[in-house]
Amino acid sequence: MEFSSPDPKALADSLRALPPALAARLRSAVDCHSLEAAKAEFFGPHGAMTLLCKSMATLPKADRPAVGRTVNAVRAEMESALAAATERVGELALAEKLGARPDPTLSPAFCSSGLRHPLSLVRDRAVEIFHSMGFSVAEATEVETEWHCFDALNMPQSHAARDCMDTFYLGDGCDMLNVEKYGAGDGRYLLRTHTTSVQVRELRNGKLPLRVIAPGRVFRRDTVDATHSANFHQVDVVDVGRGISVAHLRSTIDFFLRRLLGAAVETRYRPSYFPFTEPSFEVDVRSPNLGKLSGTWIEILGCGLIHPNVFAAVAIDSEEWSGQAWGIGLERIAMLLYGIDDVRHFYRNDRRFLRQFN
Repeated sequence: MEFSSPDPKALADSLRALPPALAARLRSAVDCHSLEAAKAEFFGPHGAMTLLCKSMATLPKADRPAVGRTVNAVRAEMESALAAATERVGELALAEKLGARPDPTLSPAFCSSGLRHPLSLVRDRAVEIFHSMGFSVAEATEVETEWHCFDALNMPQSHAARDCMDTFYLGDGCDMLNVEKYGAGDGRYLLRTHTTSVQVRELRNGKLPLRVIAPGRVFRRDTVDATHSANFHQVDVVDVGRGISVAHLRSTIDFFLRRLLGAAVETRYRPSYFPFTEPSFEVDVRSPNLGKLSGTWIEILGCGLIHPNVFAAVAIDSEEWSGQAWGIGLERIAMLLYGIDDVRHFYRNDRRFLRQFN
């Protein structure tokens, strides 16, 4: 399309004919491809509007201002038509994507934010306290082997915890489990009965000194009632170094419990027995801010110094290294902190219960 020495009136008439022609072309545009094709037909390098504007250079100087005003008016009208068409094509594309589905930009009839579970709140609080003491978090799989869960922790075959009535053993199909992840030649597979198995895995790495906590879920064949559950949560604490003593053990536990239950908490240590610690203790607490249990001695955790047999199982010299180990149940803490009298509330997903803690 070429123009040579055009007549000003003819050029103006040709310009005024462009908006109707573009409007007709845009009516058939139903997607972005046809819209771009129409735009190129009029505004591209060889488009009608482009060529007419170039032809203005051949007009006498006296005629150019009037034709220029026509060009500006026509261009504004055409750009307005293109904007309207672009919006229409966009709405068509969105409608095609959505189909019969609801408009996702509309606000729902009911909207509420999620709530943090009380066990998550207690776990995060415990992790925060231990981080302040220089502990890091260690985690491992909930599927465990007999060696990590029992043998390495000085629990012989005759130990009650190894009875099938107490532990969830997994079937023969577990032979297909990832050997690199769970370990090979370490006995039958089971659902871990305590997070102390994480202690064995960390010690087996041989990176000493070691200062970790292991929060996680454990499983036992308990009859479910107000104080027992077949699955629950623990935090295991391991601190291995040179010269770790009962004094370190008591100071760590006392610091943790005071930060958790308040500065007025009292602790009491009673001799006890655990196969993986020697000496071993049960720890009782008494606090004035535990609701109806205030002023009452309550058993809260078990602890001790790591048994030499546990060090021997992971090839660590107990003459050079010593350590403290203890564990506490997250449900136990939450029940004390929040005055909850039935452990089953934690697992029923009742929003009326969960809302109280956020």
